[in-house]
Amino acid sequence: MPRPRSDTPIWTPSPERAAASRMAAFTAAAERVAGHSFTDYEALHHWSVTDPEGCWGLLWDFLELRASVPFTRVLEHPERMPGARWFEGSRLNFAEHLLRHAVPRAEDTAIVFRCENGEREALTFGELRAQVGAVAAWLGSVGVGPGDRVAALLPNRPEAIVGMLAAASIGALWSSASPDFGVDGVLDRFGQIAPKVLIGSDGYHYAGKRIDVRERLAAIVRRLPGLEQLVVVPWLFPDEPHMVAGDQLAGETLLWSEVIAAHPGAATRFAPQPFDHPLFILYSSGTTGRPKCIVHGAGGTLIQHLKELALHTDLGPADRLCYFTTCGWMMWNWMASALALGTRLVLFDGSPFHPGPEVLWDLVAEEGVTAFGTSAKYISALQKAGSEPGGTHDLSALRTLLSTGSPLAPELYDYVYQAIKPDLQLSSISGGTDIVSCFALGNPMLPVYRGELQCPGLGLAVAVFDDGGKPVLGERGELVCTRPFPSMPLGFWNDPDGARYRAAYFERFPGVWTHGDFAELNARGGLVIHGRSDAVLNPGGVRIGTAEIYRVVEAMDAILEAIAVGQDWQGDQRVLLFVVLREGLTLDEDRVGAIRRRIRERLTPRHVPAEVRQVPAIPRTRSGKIVELAVADVIHGRAVKNLEALANPGALDAFAAFRWD
Repeated sequence: MPRPRSDTPIWTPSPERAAASRMAAFTAAAERVAGHSFTDYEALHHWSVTDPEGCWGLLWDFLELRASVPFTRVLEHPERMPGARWFEGSRLNFAEHLLRHAVPRAEDTAIVFRCENGEREALTFGELRAQVGAVAAWLGSVGVGPGDRVAALLPNRPEAIVGMLAAASIGALWSSASPDFGVDGVLDRFGQIAPKVLIGSDGYHYAGKRIDVRERLAAIVRRLPGLEQLVVVPWLFPDEPHMVAGDQLAGETLLWSEVIAAHPGAATRFAPQPFDHPLFILYSSGTTGRPKCIVHGAGGTLIQHLKELALHTDLGPADRLCYFTTCGWMMWNWMASALALGTRLVLFDGSPFHPGPEVLWDLVAEEGVTAFGTSAKYISALQKAGSEPGGTHDLSALRTLLSTGSPLAPELYDYVYQAIKPDLQLSSISGGTDIVSCFALGNPMLPVYRGELQCPGLGLAVAVFDDGGKPVLGERGELVCTRPFPSMPLGFWNDPDGARYRAAYFERFPGVWTHGDFAELNARGGLVIHGRSDAVLNPGGVRIGTAEIYRVVEAMDAILEAIAVGQDWQGDQRVLLFVVLREGLTLDEDRVGAIRRRIRERLTPRHVPAEVRQVPAIPRTRSGKIVELAVADVIHGRAVKNLEALANPGALDAFAAFRWD
C-alpha cells in the first residue's frame, strides 16, 4: 500500500556535506551582502526575490562571470514583466565561459561519449577547444555571423556540443533536434527559423538497430528555406561517399572531418555580445499546432544555468554529470552548461534498456558519474522491471540523482532509496523549455521529502495562485512567478510585437508569469506538481491533477502506465482512464473494480473514472511527456493538429475506438 506524503524526511544531508556545499558558501556570501544572517533557505530565498539586484549581482561575482564591458546596473525596469532589463551594457560570450577551463586543464577529459552498442569516445578540454575553434573558423568562412542560425539534427554526441559552442563563439544562434524526428517535424521547427547551416548525422543506434536517416536528411535539405551549407556527421556509414544534397545549396556538402580539417589550428575567438544577445532557439511540444520557436538569451541562460548547476546541484570541477537526454530536449542545453564549472560531461545515446536495464548503470559505475539525470518515466520503468542497480553496480561515486519530465510519484522516491542508493540527494526538478531552466530544484543543504520538489530556485519568486489570482499555501492552483528573472525568453521567433509571447505567459494574470503547471506549495517551501494545467480534469467543477491518478494507478503491479482525460458528458465532464498492462494481461471486470477501489480509497470519489479501458501504448512527445490533449482530441472526434510532435503517433489509433457519444 503506497504511503502518503510525510513530514518526516526520507533523506537528510550529513552536516559535513551540507557545510561543504556551494550553497553553503553562497549563503555566507549573501549574509555579508545583506548585512545579516539567514536562519534557513526560506530566509535566503526571501532575500533573493526581494533584493534581486543584490542576489543576481552576487551570483554574477560568485559564479565568476566575466564581461569584456561591465554592466551599468544589475536590473532596470523591475516593474515590467515582460520588459525588465538585466545587466544592461555588459558584453560577454557564452562559449568563452563554457571553455574557460580548456587552457589550465587542457589534458583533462571534458567529454565522454557512450553508445548503447559499447562504443566509447573521449575529448579533452584542449581537444574540445581546438575543434570549436576549427568549426567556428569554418562557419565564419561560409558567411555565418551574429544573428544567423545554425541548426543540428544530431544524436547526443560530442559533435553537437562542439557545434553549439562554435556557433555561440561567433554570436550565431543554435537550434537542435534529435534524428528520430520525421521530415515534417523538423521542417515545422527549422523551417520557421531558416538556418544557413544544417549539421546532420547519417544515422543513429537505438534498441539494437542501426537507423539510417540519409534519405530523410536529403528530403529536409530540399525543403529547408534559406539553407546554404550541409555538414554530415558520418557515424553509421563512415566509408561511404558524401550524400547528394541537391543543387539548391550555395555551398557543397561537407563531412564533419572536412570542416575540422579546413582550418587546422584556428585560434578560438569569442565575439563579445550584449547580455541579451540571442543564443538558443528551442521549441514548444507542438501538440496543439506548429511549435512555438522560443528564443533564449546568452547571458540569462548562462547565469541561470550556472546558479542551478553550481548551487542547487552542487557541481564543480571534480564532478561527472550524465543526463539521459536528446539534443531536442532542453536538458541537453542545461547539461552542456556544466562545462563552465569544469565538470566532465558523460553523454549517452541509444535505448536505456538495450541490451538491458543495466546499460545506463554500467555507464554510471564505469565512468564514476557523480550526478545522474533522467526522467520520472525511466525510474518508473526501472521499478516495473524489478531492477535494483544498487545491488548490482558500484555506485559509490554517485551523490545526486535528478529527475524531470513529469512528476515523480512518492512511491518512486521509496524505490530510489531502496533499490538505487540510500545516501543520495534525490532532486525532482521542474521548469521547462519556456525558461530553459527550472522553477523548482534540489538543494544540497535541505532534506528530501517523498513526493516533493525540495525548493524554489534562488531569485525566482515562485508562487501558487488560486483562480482569483491570490497566492495560496497548501492548496492546488496555478504555478506562477511574480517577478522578472534573467532566463525569461527574449521572445518568440517571428513575433515582432511580442503579442504571441505575452499571450502565452501573461494573459491569465497580467504582469505575472503563468507557467501552465497545476501545483501546490507547502509551508516548508516544498512543491508538488500535480500535472499540466491544460490537462487538469474538472468533473463536477472540482479540479483534479492527472498526476494524482497516475501516482495511485501506476503503483499497481499489473499496470505499466496510464493516461487520464476528461470527456464532455451530459453538460459536465467525466474522467476516462486508459491503462497499459504487463504483457499477457487483460483488463477484466475484477481488475477494473480493483482500479476503481484503489482510486476511491487513496484519493476521492471524484477521482474515480467513469470508464477504464486497456490500450497497447500511451502517446508521448519526443521528450517522453504523455499527451493528454491529443488523446482528448481523439476522444471528442477532433483532429490532432500536429502528429509530427509525437514520438509514437500510431498509439492514438487505439483511442479512436472510444469516442463515446
